[in-house]
Amino acid sequence: MDETALRRDIRAVTSMLGETLVRVHGQDFLDLVERVRAKAKDDDGLVTLPELDLPTSTRLARAFTAYFHLANVTEQVHRGRALAEDRARDGGWLQQVVERVADADVTTEEVARLVTQVAVRPVFTAHPTEVARRSTLDKLRQVASVLGESEGLRRTRRLAEAVELLWQTDELRIEPPEPIDEARNGVYYLEGLSAAALGDVLEELRDQLAEIGVPLPLDARPLRFGTWMGGDRDGNPNVTPTTTAAVLQLQALHGIRLLRLLVDRMRRELSVSQRLSEVSPELRERLDAALERLPEVAPRYRRLNAEEPYRLFLTCVHVRLGLTEQRIESSSRHREGRDYRDDTELMDDLMLVHGSVREHQGDLVASGDLERLVRTVAAAGLTLATLDVREHASKHHETIGQLIDRTGELDVPYAELDRDARREVLSRELAGHRPLATHPLPLDEEGRMVSAVFDTIRRALDAYGPRTIESYIVSMTQGADDLLAVAVLAREAGLVDLDAGLARIGFVPLLETVTELEHTEEILTDLFADPAYRKVIALRGDVQEVMLGYSDSNKAGGIATSQWQIQRAQRRARDVARKHDVRLRFFHGRGGSVGRGGGPTYDAIMALPYGTVDGEVKITEQGEVISDKYALPSLARQNLELTVAATLEASVLHRTDRRTPEQAERFDALMDDLSAAAHDAYTGLVERPGLPDYFLASTPVDLLGAMHIGSRPSRRPQSGGGIEDLRAIPWVFGWTQSRQIVPGWYGVGSGLDALSEGGDRTKDLREMYDAWPFFRTFLDNVSMTLAKTDLDIARHYVEALAPTELHGILDDLREEHDRTVAAVLAVTGEESLLGTNPLLQRTLEVRDNYLEPLHRLQVQLLSRFRAGEDDPQLERALLLTINGIAAGMRNTG
Repeated sequence: MDETALRRDIRAVTSMLGETLVRVHGQDFLDLVERVRAKAKDDDGLVTLPELDLPTSTRLARAFTAYFHLANVTEQVHRGRALAEDRARDGGWLQQVVERVADADVTTEEVARLVTQVAVRPVFTAHPTEVARRSTLDKLRQVASVLGESEGLRRTRRLAEAVELLWQTDELRIEPPEPIDEARNGVYYLEGLSAAALGDVLEELRDQLAEIGVPLPLDARPLRFGTWMGGDRDGNPNVTPTTTAAVLQLQALHGIRLLRLLVDRMRRELSVSQRLSEVSPELRERLDAALERLPEVAPRYRRLNAEEPYRLFLTCVHVRLGLTEQRIESSSRHREGRDYRDDTELMDDLMLVHGSVREHQGDLVASGDLERLVRTVAAAGLTLATLDVREHASKHHETIGQLIDRTGELDVPYAELDRDARREVLSRELAGHRPLATHPLPLDEEGRMVSAVFDTIRRALDAYGPRTIESYIVSMTQGADDLLAVAVLAREAGLVDLDAGLARIGFVPLLETVTELEHTEEILTDLFADPAYRKVIALRGDVQEVMLGYSDSNKAGGIATSQWQIQRAQRRARDVARKHDVRLRFFHGRGGSVGRGGGPTYDAIMALPYGTVDGEVKITEQGEVISDKYALPSLARQNLELTVAATLEASVLHRTDRRTPEQAERFDALMDDLSAAAHDAYTGLVERPGLPDYFLASTPVDLLGAMHIGSRPSRRPQSGGGIEDLRAIPWVFGWTQSRQIVPGWYGVGSGLDALSEGGDRTKDLREMYDAWPFFRTFLDNVSMTLAKTDLDIARHYVEALAPTELHGILDDLREEHDRTVAAVLAVTGEESLLGTNPLLQRTLEVRDNYLEPLHRLQVQLLSRFRAGEDDPQLERALLLTINGIAAGMRNTG
C-alpha cells in the first residue's frame, strides 16, 4: 500500500471535516478539537482534559468519530487499490492457488472431483456489533466512490459535499432495529454481491481451473450466501415464525427483482437472428409452449423479436419471473408453466438457452455474459441466500415433552428422563409412523411458537424451493437427544418422513462451550449410530453439518483453550465421520473480534485441521465485519475470492498433516499443556471474587442496550444479571471499549510460561510457530489484540469508576499482559508487537492520538451517568463516545 498517498488522502478528507466544523460551529470549536487532540500526545493528556458541558462534549465526540469514519473508509479505498496492484503483479488469489495445485502431485481427475465439492458459504448474521447506522455507511460509501475518481476541482467539491452530509447525519439510532430491519440491511449487501462480485469470482474460478484442464460444471455452486437474519430465534423473542416468513418474502422479492434485471440485460444482448444462425429444436418447442401460456408477453415483442428466438425466449423468462414476484407478493398458489415454482425451473430454462447457444453460436458467446447469468442464478437462487433457523435445545425438549407425556406411555414425565432414556424414546418415535398428536398440536403458548417454526419452514420450501432453508441449528447441543428432539418435531410438521424417503432439512449441532467441544466424539458417535437418524443423514446426501461456537467457548474458557478445543473437536468429528461414511460440513461461528474467533479469513481456513475442509466451508459474517469486507465493490470481490481460494487450497493440497508424525505428537502435547495452564489462569480471573463488579464498573457494558444496534437482548432470557448470563458480544464489547480486551489474550502468557517450567522450550515453540499454521495464526491474532490493548488507558476507567478494593484486578491484568507480550515476542522472534506489519503498527499509533481523548471523555461522562445524572443529553454524549471508540478500534465485539 502506498502509505504516502494514503496519508495524503486522509489529510484531505479530515481537512474537509475541519472546514465543515468551522462552517457549522465556528473556528473556536475546531481550535478546541485541536487542543484536545494535542493534549492527548502529552504523557498527562488524559489527566488534564477539562470538564466540558454536554453540548460541547457531544460535538467533540462526534468530531473524533467522524475522523475515524473518514480515516477508515480512506484506508479501505487504498486497501482495494493495493490489492488490485498486487493482482496485476502477482495474479489474484485464485490464480496463485491454482498454480500451486498445478505444481503439486495431484491428478487432474482428482482436482476435478474435489472442485465439484467446493461450496463456500459466508453466512450473514444480525449479531449486533455494527455501531454505525446504515445512513452513515451510505455517506461513507459516497466518500469512497469520490476518492476513486481522478483528482481535480470536481472531486474536491464532491468530497467536501459528502463530508458535510456525513456531519449532518445523526450517528445514533432512535430505537432498536426490528428483525425485518436487520434483514433489509442484509439484503442490501446480498443484492450488491449477487449483482457483481459473485459473478466476477465464479468467472475467475472457471478461467483459472480451465488453465489446468479442469472444467467447472455450469450448475456448480462453489460460492453461495447464507443468512441468519430472520431465522436466529435463540434468545431473541422478536424473531417469530411470522418474522421468518416475512423475511423470506423480502429476500425473494429482492432476489427476483435482481434476476429480472439481469435477464433483461441478457435479453437485450442476445440478439441472434434465426436468419443468420440456428437455435435448438428443444428451445423452439419450449418457446412456442411458453408463448401460448403467457398472454402477458406484449404483442410488440412477439412481432419485433419474431426472428430472434433467444430474445423472445428470455422475454418469456422475464415475464415468468414477474408472475413469480406477483405470486410471492400475494402469497398465492403456483401456476404450472406461468410462474416459476423455484430456482430449479428457472435454471432449466437458462440451461436450455445456454446449451443451444453453445451448440449453434459457439463457446465464445456461450461462455460470456450468458454463462455468468446462469452461474449467478445457480448461486443466488430466487432468495439471494439460504436461511438458517436456530433455536436453543431446551425449547425443543419442552415442546416434545408435552406431546410425549400426553401418550401416557412413560413411567415418569419426559422432563425427568436422563439423556440416554430421552435418546431411546426419541429414536423410537423418529423411526415410527404415528403422529404424536393431531393438528393443531396440543401445546402451550411457547410450544406452539416452536412448532409453528417448522410449519413456516415447510411452507417456505413449498413457496420458494429446496434451497430456501437447509439447516436447523440447535444451540447448546449437549447430546444426541438434542438433535433427535428437533428431528421428531420436524416429522410432526411433515418435513421428515423416513418411510417416504423424505428429509427436507438437515439438523445441525452447535457445540459452543468447552465441555461440549470436548464431548464432540461422543455426541456424533451417538448420532451416527442411531439407525433412524443415520437414515436422515443418508437422505441429506450423507452429509452432516456441525457448527462450532467460537464466542461462548472463549468466554467460558479463554482464548487458548477455546481455540485448541475447537481444533481438537474438528479432528474428533472428522475421524468419527469417516468411520460412519459421513461427510462433514463445518460451520464456523466466528465473530469480528479475535476474542470471538475473528482474524484474517485466509489464515483461519489454512489453519484448520487437515481433512476437515473437504470442499465445504460455512463462516459467519457479522456486524462491522460485513461493512468492512463487502461495502466497497473492490474489497467485496477480493474477500470472496480469497475465501474460495483458501477453501480450494485446503481441500486439494492439505489432505494430510503438514507436520511430521513426531512433530504432531510433540506439538499437540505442548498445546495440551499450554491450554491447561492458560485455562487455569483465565478461570482464576473470571471466578475471582469481585470480577463481575469490576467488569461492570470499569467498562460501559451497561450502555450496550441503549446503542440500539440489534434486535436481540444482550442478556439471555431469565438471566440473573451476572457475567455468566451476558452474551459473548457484550462481554467482548465492554473489555474492548475500555482497552482491556481480556478475551483476546488473557492466559496465553501463563500458558506459554508454564511450558518452560521444566526447561527452556523456546526452540520447540519457535518450531511450532514456523511449522504449524494453527499455532502461528493463533499467536498472530493474540499479538494483534495485545497491540490494541492499552492498560494505561484502562487505568483511568478503573480509578474513576471501580471501587478501590477492586483496583488490584487491573494490576493482575497488567502482570499477565506483560507476561504475554514477553512470551509471544520470545516465540515470534520480533522486537515489538506487529513487527512484521509496520503499516498496521503506525496506523494504530496514529489512531491512539484521537482515541485517547475519546476514552477520557467517556470516563468523565460515565462518572456523571453512574452518579445518577439523568439528562438525556448525557446518555447521547456517552453513546457517541462508544460509537467513536468502536470506529477507532475497528471493532465492537
